[in-house]
Amino acid sequence: MALLEVQDLRVSFDTPDGTVRAVRGLSFSVDRGQTLAVVGESGSGKSVATQTITGLTRGAQISGTAYFEGTDLISADAATLRRLRGAEIGMIFQDPLSSLHPHYRIGWQIVEMIQAHDHEISKRAARRRAADLLTLVGIPRAAERIDDYPHQFSGGMRQRVMIAMAMALDPALLIADEPTTALDVTVQAQVLNVMRRLQEEFGTAIILITHDLGVVAEMSDEVIVMYAGAMMERAPRRDIFYRNHHPYTQGLLASLPAQSGKRLTPIAGSPPSLINLPKGCPFAARCPHVFDRCRVETPPATDVQGDPRHQSACWLDHNVTEAVAS
Repeated sequence: MALLEVQDLRVSFDTPDGTVRAVRGLSFSVDRGQTLAVVGESGSGKSVATQTITGLTRGAQISGTAYFEGTDLISADAATLRRLRGAEIGMIFQDPLSSLHPHYRIGWQIVEMIQAHDHEISKRAARRRAADLLTLVGIPRAAERIDDYPHQFSGGMRQRVMIAMAMALDPALLIADEPTTALDVTVQAQVLNVMRRLQEEFGTAIILITHDLGVVAEMSDEVIVMYAGAMMERAPRRDIFYRNHHPYTQGLLASLPAQSGKRLTPIAGSPPSLINLPKGCPFAARCPHVFDRCRVETPPATDVQGDPRHQSACWLDHNVTEAVAS
């Protein structure tokens, strides 16, 4: 059994305009030491899915299962989720400045988190642990900077502080939600190196939510491509880049800047409303290969070329893949 197994996860929210079906039938698994990347446009359900399995989508209507080391996170009570969050499941959010309390020193925040899960550790020992973690993630003069406030750090350094906090109790699973979006390329590379080094040292599984396909190429073992709350394609990283099947995946890759200097090829149109989803394939209105069946029947996720590791939710022939690059 995998470290985390999610089956048929569905999440919806009631709004004055109607019910938003944010996640629709998502299934995936992740093993220890593996990095699973989840990609897709804004509003595709990436963040909602991971926030739901950690109990952070209050007021949502939720169905499905998410077994983490034998515990179903969907049906778990609040006390169980509090025990698992931080200790077994670490989280890094997109904006560290809003995730760190501006009125408290970073060392105090890390120490508080450690002591919240380890009631036997002394404050002094927890503080030493915090300083060691800050050193591990590359904060210079960590023993001195442990008493600084969040605003005294740059964006990249704050993100490292968040990584240190997330890794404080050696969690088995780390969920990183857009951890490099607001960072320049150099700092982004440094943060990714920190995550990779910690994963190699502790064997941590990582779920990486990102828009950046460059980050996916560098970090991931397996990739899930989401659109309009549903999985469009799931495959090992190399298959996503070189043997992809779904037209939406092909559209994302075609929109990447090319070294040849060619103009970008955007995906025409906009994602559908999650309140009034169209019949059939949700990508049909933007798909260059659409035909009649796509507009009336929703395609299930089916093995591509008989490989259960590679699935695509598309009516196109699953025995053929299109090479994006050689």
